[in-house]
Formats: sequence, C-alpha cells, structure tokens
Amino acid sequence: MIAGSSLAGTAVEWYDFFLYGTAAALVFNKLFFPAEDPMVGTLLAFATYAVGFIARPLGAAILGHYGDVKGRRATLIASLMLMGVSTFLIAFLPSYESIGVAAPIILVVLRLVQGVALGGEWGGAVLLVSEHGDSTRRAFWSAWPNLGPPLGNLLAAGVLAILSGILPEDAFLAWGWRVAFGLSALLVVIGLVLRLYVAETPLFEQKREQASGGPRPMPLGLAVRGYWRQILLAAFTRFGENAGFYIFSLFVITYVTQIQGMDRATGLNAVMVGMVVALPAIPLFAILADRIGRRPVYIGASIATIGWAFSFFALLDTRNPAAVIAAVVGGLLIFSAYSAVIGAFFSELFPTEVRYSGVSLAYNLASVLAGSLAPIIAIALYSAFGTGYAIGVYLAVMGAISLGASLIATETRSADLAEIGAAEPAQGDPAARVR
Repeated sequence: MIAGSSLAGTAVEWYDFFLYGTAAALVFNKLFFPAEDPMVGTLLAFATYAVGFIARPLGAAILGHYGDVKGRRATLIASLMLMGVSTFLIAFLPSYESIGVAAPIILVVLRLVQGVALGGEWGGAVLLVSEHGDSTRRAFWSAWPNLGPPLGNLLAAGVLAILSGILPEDAFLAWGWRVAFGLSALLVVIGLVLRLYVAETPLFEQKREQASGGPRPMPLGLAVRGYWRQILLAAFTRFGENAGFYIFSLFVITYVTQIQGMDRATGLNAVMVGMVVALPAIPLFAILADRIGRRPVYIGASIATIGWAFSFFALLDTRNPAAVIAAVVGGLLIFSAYSAVIGAFFSELFPTEVRYSGVSLAYNLASVLAGSLAPIIAIALYSAFGTGYAIGVYLAVMGAISLGASLIATETRSADLAEIGAAEPAQGDPAARVR
C-alpha cells in the first residue's frame, strides 16, 4: 500500500510535468510562442519548460523544510494539490492569438507552480517508502517512486499520441491537447485518495516525539550548513541520468520531427516503447543494487552514458523507425540503472531530521543544472554545429561528471537510517565519509 501510494502520486505529478514538456515540443511552440522560424518557437517553448526546473529548488527548500517539520505525508498531499490545480488550469488557458502576450506570461506562472510542487514531491515519496521499508531491500522499495517518471511520461506521451492520432491537426491544436491537461484532475483525485490512507513514517514520528520537549532547529538551515557536501555529491551523481533522460525522452521528439523530418508518431512511439522497457528494468536494477551496492550500479550507468551518447545519435540519423526505437530504449535502460539507485543512496546520506530537505535539494539541484538545460543546450548545439554528435559530446560530459562523483562516493548499502548522524554529521556516519 505504501509503495503503491508513493508510485501513484509520483506518477500523477510526473504526468503533469512531462505533459507540459511533450506539449512544448508539439503544441506550445505554435499556440503560445508563434515565430517565423519553427526552431525559434520551439526554443522559446522549451525555455518556459526550463522555468519549471528553476522553480524546483524553491519547492525543494519550502516543501522539504515543511516535510521535516510537519511530516512526509502532509507535504506530499500539498505537493499533489499544487501540481494538479496548476496543470488543470493550463487546459483552459487562451492562446497568444486570443489574449496576446498575457498567454505566455500566465503559462510561465503556472509552470512555476508546477516546478514548486514537483520540487517537494520526489523526496517525500522516496522517504515515505525508505523510512517504512526493510533495510535489506531498501533500494528495491525506494525504487518504486522512481517508476513515476517513466510511467508519467508514458501516460503523457500516450494520451497525446492517441489524441493527435484520432484528431485532425487543426482540432488537435485547437482543443485536443487541452483534454490531456484536463485529465489531470481525475488523476489527482486518485492519488489523493491513496495518500490519505498512508500513515506517517515511524522514523519521523520517533524524531518528532524526541523533539517535542524543546525548541526545534530549522531543518533547511541544518541541511545546508551541515550536509552541503552530501547535497553536492548526490546532485553530481545525477548529471548523466538527468541530462540523458531529457535527451532520450523529450528532445528526441524535436530531433526526429523537426531535424530528421520524420512523422511525429515515430518519436512518440519510440518514447512509449522505451518507457515500457524502463518500468520493469528499474526494480530489476534495484535488486542488483541491494545485492552488490549502490556505487557499482552508478559507475556502470555513468560509463554506459558516455558510450551511448554517440550511439544514440548515430541510430537517430539513420531515419529508420526501428533504429529510433532502439536508440531510445538503450538510453532509457541506462536511465533505469541510475533511477534504481538514487532513492536509497540519497536517503542514506542524511539523518531523519533533515532528510527530506537534504534529498529534495540534492535531487532538484541536479534537475536545474542538468535536466532543465539539456533540451535548450541540445537545440543550441545543433544550431551551431549542424550535427547530433555535438549533443553527444555534451551528454558524454554529463556522464563523466556522474562517473567522477560515483567514484568519490562511499558505499552506503549497510547504512542504518535511524542511526545516521545528528544535526552535525559524526565522523563514523556513512554520510560523513563522503564529506
């Protein structure tokens, strides 16, 4: 029930977040950012997509702090409501042609709210599972919320693919895409019902009882002051995963349709197949991480990112639909290996009283520095060099950063979440050993 609740809520939030990204590549560049050059319109649409990432550290700071003070469950309910309302409102937003510059401005504001909501989602969903679960299978259980990104992306791409497939182009641009955003309301209700029936984590309740007799320090300040090295290290381990994910699942649609001139369905179908493969791969890699450790899986995924960065574009340049699918599947398998580890590894770096703040800041810092910029950098690199291999170099650099951080990190598989640190890390803690 706990793992299912975390997965359901996370999948809903990622559906909303990815729906925007997919629509940015297919719809928003036409309706909200009209330009003579289609690539310029797409670049502007992706720029607002990046705004959601920029807001995520703010959401991580606010909701992470709230989660360490008030609890994981209440914070997750709040984040789900924020995301659902903002996405639902996008469904009714008039186009640039109707209200002029107010349209993209309102869109940016709603995207900011989405970013704040998502900034506090992942950390709470992971902790809800890891702080309840069996320590010997922590990677496996902590990987359940990480099924949310591929499942949410699969739902977003699938809904848009169905709507664009059954509707004429004019109807899809006029109102068809709005149906996908309107569906968010139903999904949010389902996620809320599941989360209302989940209890607070035992570790948080224990810490709250211990702190009930006196003044409580500020968790956000403690996390930044006492655990900034862990925050940075964890963030750097995600660079290859995060940049790769948005290249493999989002920018690929732009590359296939606008650069290679292939049918829109080719890119969407490739992403959907890749997500279907990623869903079972994540728990399988997590089982491996519980057996051999977090660090070996991280290192292997980082090395694979460096190599696949160039194979990916070689396959896309064939303009063969089967090769496009193979390119995306390979990339999302690498993402699956990363994704299987991060929930457990991040949880094992911080003590309970600052864990929500710490994992949320680390996770979303990487999202801003790697994920948000990846589609924009990819478009800029292609515009400058006229080849996908320039983007491959950028992706390989992101993989190298993850590799370096993984080599520096200490294995945390045997960490006891109840015993990690206090407000200031002790020398013997797993977290302290990566400082």
